[in-house]
Amino acid sequence: MLQAGEPLERARAAMILVHGRGASAADIITVAAEAMFPGVAYLAPQAAGSAWYPYPFTAPLEANEPYLSSALQVLSSLVAKVETTVPAGRLVLLGFSQGACLTLEFAARDARRYGGVVGLSGGLIGPDGTPRDYPGDFQRTPVFLGCSDVDPHIPKERVIEAGQVFERMGADVTVRLYPGMAHTVSPDEIEAVRAIVKGLAV
Repeated sequence: MLQAGEPLERARAAMILVHGRGASAADIITVAAEAMFPGVAYLAPQAAGSAWYPYPFTAPLEANEPYLSSALQVLSSLVAKVETTVPAGRLVLLGFSQGACLTLEFAARDARRYGGVVGLSGGLIGPDGTPRDYPGDFQRTPVFLGCSDVDPHIPKERVIEAGQVFERMGADVTVRLYPGMAHTVSPDEIEAVRAIVKGLAV
């Protein structure tokens, strides 16, 4: 795991950043560099083999086991570690691509008041039509979902679906689809991330 910013034991807020397939903690921590504020700890776990699970996020859930459950447990353990010094209400969960799918699925399964949830090019895990009857309440957690409208890996309908599910669960959701954008993170998305983190850093 890579760490940046304030040491966790002294931090007033924290951010967990989850990388995509074929990428690394070092790659995703560059997003932290764009949203660096005093008093915030930034933590980026590294997936074994640079993938959190082997098949696309739209595959049957059982096809990605036991890797998916293991990856969700990595996030659960990391959140528990953060919570020894920083409450969940001051913790931002962020992921890109496969990491966004994992982050959104984790948050949906453990819904409560977070400092923020950010899915950059991601959706909830499972095939189309997967029941989304998650328990829990986000208690107005700010949620930002950004993606290209023609992303080759993430159908825009799945981004919209995730937004609807999170809204139904009590989150304050912003969904932005960017016309013709590549599978990447845009400056507008970085600004949205900065705004969420800045609100916790003051």
